[in-house]
Amino acid sequence: MTLTPQEQALLQLVVSGIATGAIFASLALALVLIYNAMGLVNFAQGEMAMFATFIAFALISRGVNYWIAVPATVVLAFAGGILIQRVVIRPVERAPILALVIITLGLATLINGFAGVLFGYVPRSVDSPFSVGGVGAGGVYVTYRDLGVMAVSGVVLLLMYLLLQRTTIGLTMRAAAHHPEASRLLGVRVSWMLALGWGLASAVGAVSGIMVAPVLLLEPNMMQSIIIYAFAAAVLGGIESPLGAVVGGLIVGVTVNLATLIPLVGGDLQLAVALAIIVAVLIIRPNGLFGHAVGRRV
Repeated sequence: MTLTPQEQALLQLVVSGIATGAIFASLALALVLIYNAMGLVNFAQGEMAMFATFIAFALISRGVNYWIAVPATVVLAFAGGILIQRVVIRPVERAPILALVIITLGLATLINGFAGVLFGYVPRSVDSPFSVGGVGAGGVYVTYRDLGVMAVSGVVLLLMYLLLQRTTIGLTMRAAAHHPEASRLLGVRVSWMLALGWGLASAVGAVSGIMVAPVLLLEPNMMQSIIIYAFAAAVLGGIESPLGAVVGGLIVGVTVNLATLIPLVGGDLQLAVALAIIVAVLIIRPNGLFGHAVGRRV
């Protein structure tokens, strides 16, 4: 079956959108992990991912092999997420949600400024670890970079699913997040479970930042648009649903790419598409595709 040039262009946008959506999905999953742990959207998640990305490429620039530097950075990001929860969040974890939101916004500003001081604000290009070139079929061309991003993101998402759904520690984390008082009565150290959630979210976010860096220019503000797409993905899928984060990320990635077919949509205006998705979901289905409405007695 031969595709017309228009169909090939459309399919090309879909394939590229899936690769981009995989990045959105991983960062959206990080947002979901924090939300499940504390009922809080961590607005510093993108800046945490950016800082971890700088660490990874600082190691690589000093001669560390890429496939050693990346896992090492993910481990450091995991430890950093736990440290942030213990030092910054734990003392105020029972504060009103608005106060916690302001704290995460302040944390984002602090991390961004710290990264600027350490690494500078001059954008720099980053080489992809995947070989140049790609594969084509039916007039659709897929780069090895896109295939690599999809593979790495897929592995991370699968590992997180297995951890949360198939391990004792994952089940304990979920119990501590949804039923903290009952978990405390059963001897669960809820605060440390929350810290573990922050560590995992930070590690997953680090992978997202590292995968997107070769696509964007590496600089302290590089994740500020990505976090909006990730938030749109989390809202679309259901802010409490890890599966929803994955599905939402893929849908947002494809939708944003297809939106470039609309005249005048491109560049920064693509952010408007993500914002439109957020508004539409909140109006039509506030709980997202995989979210569940919470009943209240009156």
